[in-house]
Amino acid sequence: MVVLAKQDSEQSTAQSSSAEVVNLDGRRVQLGALDLGSNSFHLIVAQEANGRIQVLDKHKEMVRLAAGLDENNHLSKQARQRALDCLRRFAQRLRPLAQENVRIVGTNTLRKADSKGFLAEAEEILGHKIDIISGREEARLIYVGVCHDLGISSERRLVVDIGGGSTELIAGTRGEAEVLESLYMGCVSMTRSRFSDGKISKDAFKKAEQDAMLELEPVAQSFLDKPCVASIGTSGTINAIFRVVTQHFGHDNITLDALAELKQYMIKAGHVDDLQLTGLDEERKAVFPGGVAILISTFAALKVDEMSACGSALREGLIVDLVGRQHHEDARDETVAQLMARYHVDEIQARHVRESALALLSQVAMSWELTSAHSKQLIGWAADLAEIGMDIAHPGYHKHSAYLLENMDMPGFSRTDQYEVATLVRTHRRKIPADLFTEHEQPLKRLTALLRISAVLHRNRSHESPPHFGAKAKADTLEISLDEAWLQSHPLTELDLANEAGYLEGLGIKLVIKTH
Repeated sequence: MVVLAKQDSEQSTAQSSSAEVVNLDGRRVQLGALDLGSNSFHLIVAQEANGRIQVLDKHKEMVRLAAGLDENNHLSKQARQRALDCLRRFAQRLRPLAQENVRIVGTNTLRKADSKGFLAEAEEILGHKIDIISGREEARLIYVGVCHDLGISSERRLVVDIGGGSTELIAGTRGEAEVLESLYMGCVSMTRSRFSDGKISKDAFKKAEQDAMLELEPVAQSFLDKPCVASIGTSGTINAIFRVVTQHFGHDNITLDALAELKQYMIKAGHVDDLQLTGLDEERKAVFPGGVAILISTFAALKVDEMSACGSALREGLIVDLVGRQHHEDARDETVAQLMARYHVDEIQARHVRESALALLSQVAMSWELTSAHSKQLIGWAADLAEIGMDIAHPGYHKHSAYLLENMDMPGFSRTDQYEVATLVRTHRRKIPADLFTEHEQPLKRLTALLRISAVLHRNRSHESPPHFGAKAKADTLEISLDEAWLQSHPLTELDLANEAGYLEGLGIKLVIKTH
């Protein structure tokens, strides 16, 4: 476990047993995380030092991406420009960092937006790819960030994060998230819905709270079944509320009474422009009413008595997750292992397919430009998960597997990760859909070819050692060399490989089988 330590706050007392990550020249590796939120963009740069994560740099800009989303989920030119201008400034800090040391994620607004053009331009500016993550993955990372700020506790905790376009609710014990929910309401979206003209009235608050209760109703019982001892709020909205109720109204923490006092003050003020509250930044005034209404409803629905505030959230969780990956404690590997167990995967068969696929990859990686660690991870995960669909039905199991992988919650995986693994699994056998791959997915096509060859070599599901084989690749040609005696003793495999040549033609890959 790696612990987050901030230069401007008290450090957690938990320790790490892992060696810190350093460059070849002995310097500590800098890690970067960027949270492209619906209201604000948050950048954090950190390094691991003596088993702790030391924050080196932080930047935050209020972009209000969600405010620029129309009814057709298109971003306005103004919101798009605000976002890209912000990223041009942040790029100065991120571009020098190695790809494997940076994670950039998009949350609710980018989950909803028709944003392919925006993402392509943003990635070009930043020099790094952007992962769109699911609401539950966002919730998991928020919980990771909070736990590494406050330390691991045996008490059951409720963590609440009210963002610009979504609200995340997490309950867990000893650093393990047990209930994860992401609701489609945030301070920006709620303010646009019920306080769009800036006016704050009793009726507007009532309707906003009712809207929030409707969102909370389907999930509330899962949190009430096992009550939490401590409640923690994080991110901008709740931290702003905490500052206001403590600095302006003199409360020790956020309570329902404190929220009621704040609400009455806001109704009396009548308009966001007239909010004169100590602790409330000018730029947050416009979206403050929606956030307050959501938190009041959350207190009521989940029976929260008191809530403290935490400064760490998604971006800190991203850093902790990055360090875990570098110490071979990747949440995605744990997810794969859990799915294999849940869907009763034949582990010996999966291991044989994975080992042969990785052996093929190692021989063609240079010539086919598949040298990234991600290529190795993708083909390994796909081999492990290819047969989860057998728990549904054997005929067409690869289709069932792919559907599950593309649509289920997979902790640690971004939407792109899931899509790529699902695509490899969908195409690892039988006919390849002609329109499945785009012209930009050449690496995925090549990984598909390697996984298919491995699956063919192990189709008989024998527990005997796999055959010795060689592989060469050049441009769009893949050459596989097999022992002639072995191939003659496996006539069905020989036939499968001949058929495979026809399938791979659809990918624009010529398969050549040679014997030695």
